[in-house]
Amino acid sequence: MDSSQKIKEFVDQAQSIVITSHKSPDGDSIGSSLGLYHILKKWGKQVQVVHPDPAPEFLHWVPGQEVIVDFETKAEQAVSILQTADLIFCLDYNEPSRVGDVMQEYLVASNAGKVMIDHHLHPADFCQAVISETSACSTCELVYKWIEDIDRLEDLDETSGACIYLGIMTDTGSFRFPSVSAYTHEIAADLIRRGVKHYLVHEAVYDTNTVDRIKLRGYALSEKLVCLNDIHVAYASLSEEELKKYNYQKGDTEGLVNQILGIQGIKMAVLFVEKDGKVKISFRAKGDYFVNELAKTHFDGGGHAYASGGVSTESLEKTVGKFVTFVKDFIPKA
Repeated sequence: MDSSQKIKEFVDQAQSIVITSHKSPDGDSIGSSLGLYHILKKWGKQVQVVHPDPAPEFLHWVPGQEVIVDFETKAEQAVSILQTADLIFCLDYNEPSRVGDVMQEYLVASNAGKVMIDHHLHPADFCQAVISETSACSTCELVYKWIEDIDRLEDLDETSGACIYLGIMTDTGSFRFPSVSAYTHEIAADLIRRGVKHYLVHEAVYDTNTVDRIKLRGYALSEKLVCLNDIHVAYASLSEEELKKYNYQKGDTEGLVNQILGIQGIKMAVLFVEKDGKVKISFRAKGDYFVNELAKTHFDGGGHAYASGGVSTESLEKTVGKFVTFVKDFIPKA
Protein backbone atom coordinates (compact mmCIF):
# COMPACT_ATOMS: atom_id res chain seq x y z
CA MET A 1 0.00 0.00 0.00
CA ASP A 2 1.40 3.41 -0.93
CA SER A 3 1.57 6.32 1.51
CA SER A 4 -1.47 8.11 0.10
CA GLN A 5 -3.73 5.11 0.57
CA LYS A 6 -2.26 4.39 3.99
CA ILE A 7 -3.06 7.92 5.12
CA LYS A 8 -6.60 7.55 3.77
CA GLU A 9 -7.04 4.39 5.84
CA PHE A 10 -5.81 6.21 8.94
CA VAL A 11 -8.32 8.98 8.29
CA ASP A 12 -11.17 6.53 7.66
CA GLN A 13 -10.51 4.79 10.99
CA ALA A 14 -9.87 7.90 13.09
CA GLN A 15 -12.43 9.31 15.52
CA SER A 16 -10.53 12.42 16.62
CA ILE A 17 -8.10 14.06 14.20
CA VAL A 18 -5.71 16.89 15.08
CA ILE A 19 -3.80 18.93 12.52
CA THR A 20 -0.50 20.45 13.68
CA SER A 21 2.17 22.60 12.08
CA HIS A 22 5.41 24.39 12.94
CA LYS A 23 6.18 27.32 15.18
CA SER A 24 6.07 30.83 13.64
CA PRO A 25 3.25 30.09 11.19
CA ASP A 26 3.46 31.18 7.57
CA GLY A 27 1.26 30.95 4.52
CA ASP A 28 2.09 27.31 3.83
CA SER A 29 1.59 26.09 7.39
CA ILE A 30 -1.70 27.97 7.78
CA GLY A 31 -2.85 27.13 4.26
CA SER A 32 -2.11 23.40 4.47
CA SER A 33 -3.60 23.13 7.97
CA LEU A 34 -6.87 24.87 7.12
CA GLY A 35 -7.13 23.44 3.62
CA LEU A 36 -6.95 19.94 5.09
CA TYR A 37 -9.27 20.97 7.95
CA HIS A 38 -12.04 21.99 5.54
CA ILE A 39 -11.65 18.79 3.52
CA LEU A 40 -11.81 16.54 6.58
CA LYS A 41 -14.83 18.42 7.92
CA LYS A 42 -16.55 17.89 4.58
CA TRP A 43 -15.87 14.16 5.03
CA GLY A 44 -17.70 14.29 8.36
CA LYS A 45 -14.62 13.87 10.53
CA GLN A 46 -14.10 15.34 13.99
CA VAL A 47 -11.04 17.53 13.41
CA GLN A 48 -9.23 20.31 15.27
CA VAL A 49 -6.15 22.40 14.50
CA VAL A 50 -3.42 22.95 17.12
CA HIS A 51 -0.44 25.22 16.45
CA PRO A 52 2.42 26.34 18.70
CA ASP A 53 1.65 30.07 18.39
CA PRO A 54 -0.86 32.43 16.76
CA ALA A 55 -0.82 33.40 13.11
CA PRO A 56 0.37 36.90 12.17
CA GLU A 57 -2.35 39.44 11.47
CA PHE A 58 -1.90 39.35 7.70
CA LEU A 59 -3.16 35.72 7.76
CA HIS A 60 -6.23 36.32 9.91
CA TRP A 61 -8.45 36.45 6.82
CA VAL A 62 -7.86 32.77 5.96
CA PRO A 63 -11.16 30.82 6.12
CA GLY A 64 -11.27 28.91 9.41
CA GLN A 65 -8.37 30.75 11.05
CA GLU A 66 -10.51 31.30 14.14
CA VAL A 67 -10.65 27.55 14.88
CA ILE A 68 -6.88 27.24 15.44
CA VAL A 69 -5.99 26.55 19.07
CA ASP A 70 -2.45 27.64 19.92
CA PHE A 71 -0.20 26.76 22.86
CA GLU A 72 0.85 30.35 23.40
CA THR A 73 -2.60 31.63 24.39
CA LYS A 74 -4.66 28.46 25.03
CA ALA A 75 -2.21 25.93 26.42
CA GLU A 76 -4.65 23.95 28.56
CA GLN A 77 -7.09 23.47 25.69
CA ALA A 78 -4.28 22.59 23.27
CA VAL A 79 -2.92 19.93 25.65
CA SER A 80 -6.36 18.39 26.08
CA ILE A 81 -6.90 18.19 22.33
CA LEU A 82 -3.55 16.48 21.72
CA GLN A 83 -4.08 14.03 24.56
CA THR A 84 -7.45 12.86 23.23
CA ALA A 85 -6.45 12.59 19.57
CA ASP A 86 -6.17 9.25 17.82
CA LEU A 87 -4.61 10.68 14.64
CA ILE A 88 -2.25 13.65 14.33
CA PHE A 89 -1.29 15.27 11.03
CA CYS A 90 2.18 16.86 11.09
CA LEU A 91 2.15 19.39 8.27
CA ASP A 92 5.04 21.45 6.92
CA TYR A 93 7.62 20.24 9.44
CA ASN A 94 10.09 17.38 9.38
CA GLU A 95 10.91 16.82 13.06
CA PRO A 96 9.13 17.34 16.41
CA SER A 97 11.45 20.15 17.54
CA ARG A 98 9.95 22.41 14.86
CA VAL A 99 6.81 22.87 16.98
CA GLY A 100 8.80 24.35 19.87
CA ASP A 101 9.81 22.90 23.23
CA VAL A 102 6.41 23.18 24.93
CA MET A 103 4.28 21.59 22.25
CA GLN A 104 6.94 19.05 21.34
CA GLU A 105 6.62 17.39 24.75
CA TYR A 106 2.93 16.60 24.20
CA LEU A 107 3.33 15.71 20.54
CA VAL A 108 6.00 13.11 21.27
CA ALA A 109 4.11 11.73 24.27
CA SER A 110 0.89 11.20 22.30
CA ASN A 111 -0.02 7.62 21.44
CA ALA A 112 -2.03 8.79 18.43
CA GLY A 113 -1.07 7.66 14.97
CA LYS A 114 0.99 10.30 13.23
CA VAL A 115 1.07 11.34 9.57
CA MET A 116 3.68 13.64 8.04
CA ILE A 117 3.09 15.65 4.88
CA ASP A 118 6.10 17.88 4.27
CA HIS A 119 8.63 19.10 1.70
CA HIS A 120 11.70 19.83 3.86
CA LEU A 121 14.97 17.90 3.76
CA HIS A 122 15.89 15.08 6.15
CA PRO A 123 12.54 14.04 7.71
CA ALA A 124 12.85 12.48 11.16
CA ASP A 125 11.40 9.04 11.80
CA PHE A 126 8.47 9.82 14.11
CA CYS A 127 5.39 9.21 11.94
CA GLN A 128 3.69 6.00 10.83
CA ALA A 129 2.83 7.34 7.37
CA VAL A 130 4.90 9.88 5.47
CA ILE A 131 4.60 11.91 2.29
CA SER A 132 7.93 13.73 2.05
CA GLU A 133 8.86 15.23 -1.31
CA THR A 134 11.62 17.81 -1.19
CA SER A 135 11.07 18.71 -4.83
CA ALA A 136 7.56 19.95 -4.09
CA CYS A 137 7.17 23.71 -3.93
CA SER A 138 5.08 23.62 -0.76
CA THR A 139 3.24 21.41 1.68
CA CYS A 140 -0.01 22.74 0.19
CA GLU A 141 1.03 21.23 -3.15
CA LEU A 142 1.48 17.88 -1.41
CA VAL A 143 -1.88 18.11 0.37
CA TYR A 144 -3.51 18.73 -3.02
CA LYS A 145 -1.58 15.80 -4.52
CA TRP A 146 -2.72 13.51 -1.69
CA ILE A 147 -6.35 14.45 -2.30
CA GLU A 148 -5.79 13.82 -6.01
CA ASP A 149 -4.10 10.46 -5.38
CA ILE A 150 -7.12 9.18 -3.43
CA ASP A 151 -9.54 10.45 -6.10
CA ARG A 152 -11.30 13.06 -3.94
CA LEU A 153 -10.57 16.27 -5.84
CA GLU A 154 -14.30 16.81 -6.28
CA ASP A 155 -14.40 17.74 -2.59
CA LEU A 156 -12.14 20.76 -3.08
CA ASP A 157 -14.14 23.98 -3.22
CA GLU A 158 -13.52 27.71 -3.10
CA THR A 159 -12.93 27.69 0.67
CA SER A 160 -10.45 24.81 0.93
CA GLY A 161 -8.97 25.82 -2.41
CA ALA A 162 -8.16 29.35 -1.24
CA CYS A 163 -6.17 27.86 1.64
CA ILE A 164 -4.23 25.58 -0.70
CA TYR A 165 -3.60 28.45 -3.13
CA LEU A 166 -2.31 30.62 -0.25
CA GLY A 167 0.39 28.12 0.71
CA ILE A 168 1.54 27.58 -2.86
CA MET A 169 1.62 31.31 -3.60
CA THR A 170 3.58 32.31 -0.48
CA ASP A 171 6.07 29.42 -0.50
CA THR A 172 6.93 30.06 -4.14
CA GLY A 173 7.34 33.84 -3.81
CA SER A 174 4.27 34.28 -6.02
CA PHE A 175 5.33 31.48 -8.40
CA ARG A 176 8.86 32.71 -9.08
CA PHE A 177 11.10 30.20 -7.26
CA PRO A 178 12.79 27.26 -9.05
CA SER A 179 10.60 24.83 -7.09
CA VAL A 180 7.62 25.84 -9.25
CA SER A 181 6.80 23.20 -11.84
CA ALA A 182 4.24 22.78 -14.58
CA TYR A 183 2.26 20.73 -12.07
CA THR A 184 2.24 23.69 -9.68
CA HIS A 185 0.60 25.85 -12.33
CA GLU A 186 -1.84 23.05 -13.16
CA ILE A 187 -2.93 23.00 -9.51
CA ALA A 188 -3.37 26.78 -9.52
CA ALA A 189 -5.47 26.56 -12.67
CA ASP A 190 -7.63 23.82 -11.17
CA LEU A 191 -8.18 25.84 -7.99
CA ILE A 192 -9.22 28.89 -10.01
CA ARG A 193 -11.69 26.72 -11.94
CA ARG A 194 -13.11 25.63 -8.57
CA GLY A 195 -13.86 29.22 -7.66
CA VAL A 196 -10.71 30.46 -5.95
CA LYS A 197 -10.27 34.19 -6.54
CA HIS A 198 -6.50 34.22 -6.78
CA TYR A 199 -6.24 38.01 -6.91
CA LEU A 200 -8.07 38.35 -3.59
CA VAL A 201 -5.66 35.89 -1.94
CA HIS A 202 -2.73 37.96 -3.22
CA GLU A 203 -4.30 41.22 -2.07
CA ALA A 204 -5.06 39.83 1.39
CA VAL A 205 -1.44 38.82 1.90
CA TYR A 206 0.52 41.57 0.19
CA ASP A 207 -1.72 44.65 -0.02
CA THR A 208 -2.81 45.19 3.59
CA ASN A 209 0.23 47.00 4.98
CA THR A 210 0.02 49.34 7.96
CA VAL A 211 1.84 52.67 7.94
CA ASP A 212 4.22 51.40 10.65
CA ARG A 213 5.01 48.28 8.61
CA ILE A 214 5.82 50.33 5.53
CA LYS A 215 8.03 52.67 7.56
CA LEU A 216 9.87 49.74 9.18
CA ARG A 217 10.57 48.13 5.84
CA GLY A 218 11.63 51.47 4.36
CA TYR A 219 13.99 52.02 7.28
CA ALA A 220 15.48 48.54 6.89
CA LEU A 221 16.12 49.05 3.18
CA SER A 222 17.36 52.65 3.35
CA GLU A 223 19.37 52.61 6.58
CA LYS A 224 20.28 49.00 7.41
CA LEU A 225 20.99 47.45 4.02
CA VAL A 226 24.55 46.25 3.43
CA CYS A 227 25.64 45.02 0.00
CA LEU A 228 28.76 42.88 -0.36
CA ASN A 229 28.86 43.43 -4.09
CA ASP A 230 32.10 41.52 -4.67
CA ILE A 231 30.39 38.28 -3.59
CA HIS A 232 26.80 39.19 -4.65
CA VAL A 233 25.46 39.05 -1.09
CA ALA A 234 23.24 41.59 0.70
CA TYR A 235 21.83 41.68 4.21
CA ALA A 236 19.94 43.85 6.67
CA SER A 237 19.58 43.65 10.43
CA LEU A 238 16.94 45.00 12.79
CA SER A 239 17.42 45.27 16.55
CA GLU A 240 14.66 44.89 19.09
CA GLU A 241 14.84 48.62 19.78
CA GLU A 242 14.37 49.39 16.10
CA LEU A 243 11.36 47.10 15.96
CA LYS A 244 9.81 48.89 18.94
CA LYS A 245 10.40 52.27 17.30
CA TYR A 246 8.12 51.22 14.45
CA ASN A 247 5.54 49.44 16.65
CA TYR A 248 6.48 46.04 15.28
CA GLN A 249 3.72 43.45 14.96
CA LYS A 250 4.22 39.79 14.14
CA GLY A 251 4.56 39.41 10.37
CA ASP A 252 5.79 42.95 9.68
CA THR A 253 9.09 41.72 8.22
CA GLU A 254 7.49 38.91 6.20
CA GLY A 255 8.85 38.97 2.64
CA LEU A 256 11.45 41.66 3.36
CA VAL A 257 14.32 39.29 2.65
CA ASN A 258 12.82 38.61 -0.79
CA GLN A 259 12.92 42.33 -1.55
CA ILE A 260 16.62 42.32 -0.73
CA LEU A 261 17.14 39.34 -3.01
CA GLY A 262 15.49 41.36 -5.78
CA ILE A 263 18.39 43.82 -5.91
CA GLN A 264 20.15 43.62 -9.26
CA GLY A 265 23.26 41.45 -9.05
CA ILE A 266 22.44 39.97 -5.62
CA LYS A 267 22.35 36.18 -5.36
CA MET A 268 22.07 35.74 -1.59
CA ALA A 269 19.97 37.83 0.79
CA VAL A 270 19.82 37.57 4.58
CA LEU A 271 17.64 39.29 7.16
CA PHE A 272 18.56 39.34 10.87
CA VAL A 273 15.78 40.23 13.32
CA GLU A 274 16.45 40.51 17.06
CA LYS A 275 13.46 39.52 19.23
CA ASP A 276 13.02 38.10 22.71
CA GLY A 277 16.71 37.53 23.35
CA LYS A 278 17.34 35.71 20.08
CA VAL A 279 18.20 36.63 16.52
CA LYS A 280 15.98 35.06 13.88
CA ILE A 281 17.69 34.72 10.51
CA SER A 282 16.04 34.36 7.10
CA PHE A 283 18.16 33.24 4.14
CA ARG A 284 17.18 33.45 0.46
CA ALA A 285 19.23 32.72 -2.64
CA LYS A 286 19.07 32.11 -6.37
CA GLY A 287 21.18 30.84 -9.24
CA ASP A 288 24.15 28.78 -8.10
CA TYR A 289 24.08 30.11 -4.52
CA PHE A 290 22.67 27.80 -1.83
CA VAL A 291 21.92 28.70 1.78
CA ASN A 292 20.74 25.59 3.61
CA GLU A 293 24.22 24.38 4.55
CA LEU A 294 25.23 27.83 5.80
CA ALA A 295 22.11 27.96 7.97
CA LYS A 296 22.72 24.44 9.26
CA THR A 297 26.45 24.74 9.92
CA HIS A 298 26.57 28.06 11.75
CA PHE A 299 23.06 29.07 12.77
CA ASP A 300 21.29 25.98 14.11
CA GLY A 301 18.92 25.97 11.16
CA GLY A 302 18.40 24.60 7.70
CA GLY A 303 15.72 24.29 5.07
CA HIS A 304 15.76 24.42 1.30
CA ALA A 305 18.66 25.23 -0.98
CA TYR A 306 17.18 28.62 -1.84
CA ALA A 307 15.16 29.36 1.31
CA SER A 308 16.32 28.56 4.82
CA GLY A 309 16.09 29.82 8.37
CA GLY A 310 18.32 29.95 11.40
CA VAL A 311 18.61 31.32 14.91
CA SER A 312 21.34 32.72 17.12
CA THR A 313 21.50 33.31 20.87
CA GLU A 314 24.46 35.66 20.47
CA SER A 315 24.01 39.42 20.17
CA LEU A 316 22.81 40.89 16.92
CA GLU A 317 26.23 42.44 16.30
CA LYS A 318 28.06 39.16 16.91
CA THR A 319 25.59 37.20 14.80
CA VAL A 320 25.99 39.51 11.82
CA GLY A 321 29.77 39.47 12.27
CA LYS A 322 29.76 35.68 12.31
CA PHE A 323 27.77 35.64 9.08
CA VAL A 324 30.17 38.04 7.34
CA THR A 325 33.11 35.91 8.48
CA PHE A 326 31.75 32.61 7.20
CA VAL A 327 29.57 33.48 4.22
CA LYS A 328 32.44 33.32 1.72
CA ASP A 329 32.89 29.63 2.53
CA PHE A 330 29.40 28.91 1.18
CA ILE A 331 29.38 30.74 -2.12
CA PRO A 332 30.54 29.27 -5.46
CA LYS A 333 34.23 29.57 -6.09
CA ALA A 334 35.16 31.58 -9.15
